[in-house]
Amino acid sequence: MMCWIIIAIAVLFVVFYVVINGKAFGAVPKGKRLERIKKSKLYRKKQFQNINHTPSIAEGYKMSKVTYDFFLGKKDPLLKPLKDIPSIHTDLKSIDKNQDVMVWLGHSSYYLQVDGISFLIDPVLSLYGSPFKYFNKAFKGADVFKPEDIPELDYLIITHDHFDHLDYPTVKSIKDRTGMAIVPLGIGAHLERWGYPENKLIEEEWGTEIKLKNNARIIFTPARHFSGRRIKQNDTLWASYVLITPTKKIFLGGDSGYDSHFKMIGEKYGPFDYAILENGQYGEAWRYIHTLPEDVIQASIDVKAKHIIPVHAAKFALALHPWNEPLQKITSLGKEKKLSILTPRIGEVVDLNQSDHQFSVWWED
Repeated sequence: MMCWIIIAIAVLFVVFYVVINGKAFGAVPKGKRLERIKKSKLYRKKQFQNINHTPSIAEGYKMSKVTYDFFLGKKDPLLKPLKDIPSIHTDLKSIDKNQDVMVWLGHSSYYLQVDGISFLIDPVLSLYGSPFKYFNKAFKGADVFKPEDIPELDYLIITHDHFDHLDYPTVKSIKDRTGMAIVPLGIGAHLERWGYPENKLIEEEWGTEIKLKNNARIIFTPARHFSGRRIKQNDTLWASYVLITPTKKIFLGGDSGYDSHFKMIGEKYGPFDYAILENGQYGEAWRYIHTLPEDVIQASIDVKAKHIIPVHAAKFALALHPWNEPLQKITSLGKEKKLSILTPRIGEVVDLNQSDHQFSVWWED
């Protein structure tokens, strides 16, 4: 009997080792990259740190209860949409390169074109927001864009390495159409394993400013989150970004709980023409690492945004709220504060030179 138990444990260990070392899980920082990480002021106690103490679970909650509710608890009947998400399959390759546009591709993926420069942010264009097929499947209608729809890119931008922001099949597929990849410190290890040469990586930490083409620049700025594609957490950095071009100033928020960094970014780099902020996949228990809608409103005020574009919703069910609750709440709260909240459908072109934006209430159809 003991022999069979030992064999079973050995088999499970081998299977785990094979799976966790699959390409989708990327690579662990080593060599020069690891030495650079160890020298970072953001890296302490063998991991990257947030500005302020950031527990994964808020006070008053237990990890065991949160985990049970997520996997086995009763689900809201509108956790997933009852019919296809309304979307538009815009031909990204046909958009005039002189147009300043933003096209939301679902969840936190979006295509951005400003002052003749093209950007793709956190692309997850395979059918699953996870390393495994048939787990965390995209909603019907939210899956209209595929990697082959992406045009030639000047810059790929990654905010952190979670599977719903850094998708191996997508990033691998667009490699030969990507000029440079902009990633937080440590994430270059994943991309190098997937075929990106070192000279195509701009890999930095918070506070670093990089000159881009056409007199634009990008600054790596803080976020309040965490990272990790394997067992060890926070061995790679997470970030938000400030993008400054000759005619636009845009804040790319990434995933983040609310904290003092929003006000710091607003005071140092604001006001912003647009702030693209996480709004969705939240819960009271996770408020330190994901903003609640009321936090998104305060963050947009802190960064001094003229227009707010909420993302991180309407494609995957990664939390327990109804799928359309984030949009319901953010538009209601924004109206109370008289803020400009832009809510395009997936694939709908947002003209960044237009001052009066009008969108349908598509999540209530």
